[in-house]
Amino acid sequence: MKRRWFIVSLAISMVIKLRSSSPLHAAELAKIQQRGYLIVAVKDNLRPLGYRDSQGNLIGLEIDLARQLAKELLGDADAIVFKPVSNKERLRVILDHQADIAIAKITNTVPRRRIVNFSPHYYLDGTGVITKNQNIKSVQDLATAKIAVLYDSATIPIIRDRLPQAQLIGVKSYQEALQVLETEAAAAFTGDITTLTGWIEEYPAYQLLPERLSGQPLCIVMPKGLQYEELRSKVYQTLLSWRKSGWLDERIKQYNLP
Repeated sequence: MKRRWFIVSLAISMVIKLRSSSPLHAAELAKIQQRGYLIVAVKDNLRPLGYRDSQGNLIGLEIDLARQLAKELLGDADAIVFKPVSNKERLRVILDHQADIAIAKITNTVPRRRIVNFSPHYYLDGTGVITKNQNIKSVQDLATAKIAVLYDSATIPIIRDRLPQAQLIGVKSYQEALQVLETEAAAAFTGDITTLTGWIEEYPAYQLLPERLSGQPLCIVMPKGLQYEELRSKVYQTLLSWRKSGWLDERIKQYNLP
């Protein structure tokens, strides 16, 4: 009898080990529900969308969305496997079926719609401007000022169009932008509103100017293919219900996003 229980226990442990060591693969809704967990590609270094707290736990607006979606699909907010990704990996993990969905600061664009599916947007990101100078109240106050921008950033043509007389100062990184602002080599810095909101949380002396200079819809990304239609439909319906109930707006306000 003891030998039989030993064999059963050994078999169970082998199954658990195989599951934990096997690669993760995307699946249609029925298979996701059958296996019991959702695989979601997320950012883990982008405050306030997806980042780690002092204990190393993933938190942020997009993390909350992923957990709530797992709750809607599987009845358990913890029935989820997070797959942190870089910007270059965000779409690749969907195309390679390494994740069921991606909620990783991905904007809905025409080229991307050719290869993946998008949900309705959960947040309208866009170009914003931050400054430490309390005398600057609006973007127009920067009409002839020096403004720091990331090299090759999509914000450059937007600022040139809105403030043609401004002098743009190129920087390689957000850290270099901080140095430029702190030494007053530039009066302001421009970037995505979500990223700038995270900046202000770390550096409260800065303010985000009220104007949104462009609109970039952030959406949940899902794979193309008829087999994923039920999953896409469920995600669409769930996100729309979040809007209707006010739950989505509450999450956005919680993370101080404008």
